[in-house]
Amino acid sequence: MQKRKGNSGGGFKPPVDVGEELDVVIEAVGEKGDGIAKIKGFVLFIPNAKEGEKVRVKITKVLQKVGFADKIGAALSEPVVEKRVVETVEEITEEPAQRYEDTEDFGEESSEEESVEEVEEKEKEE
Repeated sequence: MQKRKGNSGGGFKPPVDVGEELDVVIEAVGEKGDGIAKIKGFVLFIPNAKEGEKVRVKITKVLQKVGFADKIGAALSEPVVEKRVVETVEEITEEPAQRYEDTEDFGEESSEEESVEEVEEKEKEE
């Protein structure tokens, strides 16, 4: 078995690069007090930022799953806020009832299907 060199993340490339400047919304504050923002699902930690704040950041470090950025000022444009898809129990249960009958015959023909086949066979004979 050949050993892989370099990135073992399966080809995932973070959506940000070191030195890039972006406008973000701080979605939450982490355990250590850093602001947390997301870019295409990629988490950025920003020190000295408060939840709800719209800021311009400069990316300082990019790892496989997270990145770090410094706050450089207020956002210059309206940051894109990622929408979360949240399904409620009502939305899930609004779908029609189960489409297929749950049986235990595991693909075997039912007696009802056999009787239909028998009727069709009899009709052909007549």
